[in-house]
Amino acid sequence: MRQGSHSPIGVFDSGVGGLTVLKSLMEHLPHESTVYLGDTARVPYGTKSGEVVTRYSLKNAEFLLERGIKLLVVACNTASAAALPALEAALPVPVVGVIQPGAQAALERTRGGGVGVIGTPGTIRSGAYQRALETANPGVRVKARACPLFVPLAEEGWTTGDVPLLTAREYLGEFAREGVDTLVLGCTHYPLLKGVIAEVVGPHVALVDSAEATALAVAALLARKELLAPATTRAPSHAYYVTDVPERFMEVGARFLGRPIDAAEQVDLKF
Repeated sequence: MRQGSHSPIGVFDSGVGGLTVLKSLMEHLPHESTVYLGDTARVPYGTKSGEVVTRYSLKNAEFLLERGIKLLVVACNTASAAALPALEAALPVPVVGVIQPGAQAALERTRGGGVGVIGTPGTIRSGAYQRALETANPGVRVKARACPLFVPLAEEGWTTGDVPLLTAREYLGEFAREGVDTLVLGCTHYPLLKGVIAEVVGPHVALVDSAEATALAVAALLARKELLAPATTRAPSHAYYVTDVPERFMEVGARFLGRPIDAAEQVDLKF
């Protein structure tokens, strides 16, 4: 299928977290249509090998290409760390991951060169954010911390109150004492907890939302390639696909997206 400015943006994630990236895309690119795929049958990706994540990612991309996308957003941090080179080599459309935009935004925000990164154990263990930051600025000081309980808190809607606040203090108290002035939210679930994270690290630490940074990177890339959807009276379309039953995806996803998900279609990618 031939791609053009009216073609949709494709987004995939292992589950619902990538909907925060989709939300930012909708906010910054309101005329763009989108196709979202959540590989909910195989979530989480963070516990799997890089080879398996790459195989899943290529199959996800193939599915989205069949729907005529003009650009692919890899909204999963684990897949961005493991599969981006393979996707870029295999796909005929531009590919944007979430790690490089988040790292670049952090380097633009930091005042003293101290950058913190929080994410899932798999993302932090991969070292992808650390490498991206240190490659772009060898003088940067990076402190990384896995925050695994943030994901279930976000999915259960526990984003305010004592439980998330105490959890954030346990994970992030050290950042306030160690010269970090910029903190990358290196998991697509974490924007839902931005309020308690900001309360713990304090106003002197700038929070970088990798979802928003990714949306801005996509907007710039589409503009450079002259692929931005024109501003017309026709409303954009947004389609949702999942690889497991859609009911929980629709329920939890509405919190991540900030709007109801009226329908999501279950598909079999035949791995």
